[in-house]
Amino acid sequence: MKLVTKAEAGTLESGDIHIEVESADTPGVEVDLSSTVMKLYGRQITKVIKETVAELGVDGVVVTAVDKGALDCTVKARVKTAIYRACQSNEYSW
Repeated sequence: MKLVTKAEAGTLESGDIHIEVESADTPGVEVDLSSTVMKLYGRQITKVIKETVAELGVDGVVVTAVDKGALDCTVKARVKTAIYRACQSNEYSW
C-alpha cells in the first residue's frame, strides 16, 4: 500500500491513542511516541506500531502517536485505520 495523504485515527481520551501517519522521504518506519506510560510500555507500544505497519506492507512512513494508556489491540486498530485512511483504501484484509 502507498500513502497518498496524511491521516489520523483515535482520540486523546483515557485508554485510547491518537495516531497520525504521513509519508517519509526515507524508507522504514519512524515512530514519534509520547505516552503517559512511556517508561513502562513505551517499547511495547513502538513494537506494536512497527509490526502493524509492516503487516500492512507500508514503507517510508512517519507515525506520530500520543498514547493515553491504550491496550495493544487498540493501538493496532488505530494504526490500521490511519493507514487505510492515508492510502484512501477500502480494500480491507479481514
